[in-house]
Amino acid sequence: MALTPITLAGRHARLEPLGENHLTSLLRHGAEAEVWRWMPTLRADPRESVRAWFERAMAGAARGDVVAWAIVDVARGEAVGGTTYLDLALTDKRVEIGSTWHGRAFWRTGINTECKFLLLRHAFETLGCNRVQLKTDARNERSQAAIARLGAVREGVLRSQMVMPDGWVRDTVMFSIIAAEWPAVKARLEEWMARPG
Repeated sequence: MALTPITLAGRHARLEPLGENHLTSLLRHGAEAEVWRWMPTLRADPRESVRAWFERAMAGAARGDVVAWAIVDVARGEAVGGTTYLDLALTDKRVEIGSTWHGRAFWRTGINTECKFLLLRHAFETLGCNRVQLKTDARNERSQAAIARLGAVREGVLRSQMVMPDGWVRDTVMFSIIAAEWPAVKARLEEWMARPG
């Protein structure tokens, strides 16, 4: 399983390997505090949250332990968020989709669903993963509902798993999709994405 940053293209969203060319647009779309509420890169100024996320993703990519993408809205032709593969376990054929965010204007749109579809399809069909995991702050009910809607299985809670920037000791809810589940998950996501609107 080789992990190299490549472009993953859909109808509404395109995932491009993250680069400096995306930063200006990301700063614009990430400028609302609510975007960062549950993220470990939360800062008092949302623009600093964007910079912290960007620097962390780029540093991980440079080390080779993260694959980072800008989420590009195809209609606008600009980066409106970001996502990564992290917690890479190549021997075990496992990746985690995480550190994902979108500007608020893109919440509850097809862009998030299509991004997850592109990442899951790449993980299972190109990389040959056995497992893709996703996790979120236990307080973030919106994110948990979105992950569950994908067809991911809620596995449990990692108690006191992370210290957040504000000092909160975070419990983390862990979800996964395994290779045997991917065909059914894929079919459901393709059906959703085929709906008009």
